[in-house]
Amino acid sequence: MLGAFRKASKPAPAPPCPLRFVMPELPEVETTRRGIAPELTGLAVTGAVIRNGRLRHPVPDDLDATLAGQRLAAVERRAKYLVFRFATGSLLVHLGMSGSLRIVPTATAPEKHDHLDLVFGPRALRLRDPRRFGLVLWQAGEAPHPLLAGLGVEPLGETFDGRWLYTASRGRRTPVKLFLMDAAHVVGIGNIYASESLFRAGIDPTLPVGELGLRRCTRLAACIRETLHDALAAGGSTLRDFVSSNGSPGYFQQQYFAYGRDGEPCRNCGTTIRKRIMGQRATFYCPRCQR
Repeated sequence: MLGAFRKASKPAPAPPCPLRFVMPELPEVETTRRGIAPELTGLAVTGAVIRNGRLRHPVPDDLDATLAGQRLAAVERRAKYLVFRFATGSLLVHLGMSGSLRIVPTATAPEKHDHLDLVFGPRALRLRDPRRFGLVLWQAGEAPHPLLAGLGVEPLGETFDGRWLYTASRGRRTPVKLFLMDAAHVVGIGNIYASESLFRAGIDPTLPVGELGLRRCTRLAACIRETLHDALAAGGSTLRDFVSSNGSPGYFQQQYFAYGRDGEPCRNCGTTIRKRIMGQRATFYCPRCQR
């Protein structure tokens, strides 16, 4: 398998995989952060407009009073959360299942699912969330929000490599795919990128993670980073409602080798891609390429 994976250099001309309601994963969130940060960092908030605060957790009623006049110091990402840093605290944002953030002229009329605006003078950062499963929460002071406590390592950070994966997985019988999707171990790797990374590494998603030797752990860690970097370069995936902060969709779904391709021939060997349910999530794999 090490020499079998052929990276798709251009989006395939065939129709992309069907769009699905899938939670935005690390590349989508990081793509959003990279779009927002250079545009709004250093600007002062002139107001917050809450049209519908009934998200997964209620949006704080006093958000306008809390943020008005404060300058945005930084836009960071931790796992699948966006963290907006201000002098007196931080605003934690999660996009939920279908949320997106876009920078629009403040005068732009809101649409049905545009629930919140952070206003920066003539422009606003607008949250759209059709399923209202996202969240916007304020954390006063410098301490991280409790929702960030207990999160695992960042897969694009310096800590994550084959040696870390090998050490963290010893003695565990958890299937490798479920281990990768557990945010207590590694953050930000959801269903799509776990499936694609395991395909690239030639590893059966059902294999107990503790059975992977150092060589395969090193290969898998490298494939995870490669997959995430490729997704970032493509602007993420179009997950039915996901668009970046400038309104453009991602295109990584056109490079999928496993995810959503059940019943189709493997692009490496021609074997039919299979689907099975693991941890109540659909898993896609090639029974020949992945061992």
